[in-house]
Amino acid sequence: MSDEPQTSLPTTKVARAARFAKTGFNVGTNYIKHYAKKAVGAESTTEDLHAANAAELYGTLSEMKGSVLKVAQMLAMEKNMLPTAYAEQFAQAQYQTPPLSGPLVVKAFRDAFGKSPYQLFDEFEPEARQAASIGQVHFARKDGKALAVKVQYPGVADSIKSDIRLVKPIALRVMGLNEAQVRPYLEEVETRLLEETDYKLELRRGQEIAAQCHGLKHLQFPSYYPEYSTARILTMDWLSGQHLKEFLATNPSQEVRNQIGQALWDFYQFQFNELHRLHADPHPGNFLMQAKDGGTLGVLDFGCVKEVPADVYQLFTALLAPETIADEGRLTALLTQAGVLRASDAPALQALYLRTLQVSLELVGRPFRQPTFNFGDPAYMAALYALSDDLMADPELRKQREPRGSEHFIYLNRTYVGLFALLTELGAAVETGVARTL
Repeated sequence: MSDEPQTSLPTTKVARAARFAKTGFNVGTNYIKHYAKKAVGAESTTEDLHAANAAELYGTLSEMKGSVLKVAQMLAMEKNMLPTAYAEQFAQAQYQTPPLSGPLVVKAFRDAFGKSPYQLFDEFEPEARQAASIGQVHFARKDGKALAVKVQYPGVADSIKSDIRLVKPIALRVMGLNEAQVRPYLEEVETRLLEETDYKLELRRGQEIAAQCHGLKHLQFPSYYPEYSTARILTMDWLSGQHLKEFLATNPSQEVRNQIGQALWDFYQFQFNELHRLHADPHPGNFLMQAKDGGTLGVLDFGCVKEVPADVYQLFTALLAPETIADEGRLTALLTQAGVLRASDAPALQALYLRTLQVSLELVGRPFRQPTFNFGDPAYMAALYALSDDLMADPELRKQREPRGSEHFIYLNRTYVGLFALLTELGAAVETGVARTL
């Protein structure tokens, strides 16, 4: 995929469906080439096939942007789910995708404000500094302030529902499910994706959460500028710092890593326990780190915020409590309440789910049950991934394809997997008690 700016986007249902079809054809061609080479004794490894298909698929996702590229970002966080070639390609979605050209950016401003960005700001860089799934970020200045201006790709909001309709039949066929079984889960994902396209909502949430978290240590939030923002353009302060990969390349001290990790942990625990809402997109592109003041963390992008209903909060925390793991009757009752266990389940199936969840909850909840936890020991995330591999390989569990449990757990699980992965890559040891204030 070229890094040249895009001058147009496939925004209509027909154009996007055609692009999906072209990708499917090209992936099929790669398989034909792979097996043709093997048939005549030429070298063609499975890794080569994965690399070719990953490049083709990522090229399509980058070109189409929107909801399908958000899926790539989510998969990149789940490294154990994908062959290496796909994980490496999709990881690019966390930081950089081909940007839109200057004329398309100017058109977005004229449509929104009736003015070009050069008329609105004292300085505006036409080349995007960052380009991701929903929009791209430009550097600007106004009255001496350095600003980040996020411009949404044209047609993203309109494409989400049609993209899900395009992807859904493939997903259902692969999983062997019918639509009724997955409808609540798809609706949850679609709702969150649509919210991410509403920059007015993101501005309000960013302001609210920043104000509510003002007492937490070593965190930075941008100020937002409503007068230079619309539903598709969002203007905020330009925060200093580096994304995780670049920050780690500076070899920060363990003390700095720990302080940033503590800020990250406290931020999420405070949101969950006090606000009952979560910044639910914890991939590395949404955080900026610096060694200043012993380690500070800048928090970006409140487009994906999961509101946690009170009953779901109580259920989630109860499932992770140490007394639950040790009490089979309590665990059974909670899993029934969560919709994981059903009265119609055969005793053997209920025992299978119960045994599996006991092991899973003990491992997932381990950081919450210790006063300090060292995420710098990679053995913990390795154990989580190994557990996932074991569960996927279990022949009895593989028969149970139907999803179970609350649809609210989709983004709760995604958030904590992402948080744990960030802390592990950062190599931080944190105190896991109640979030500390100034």
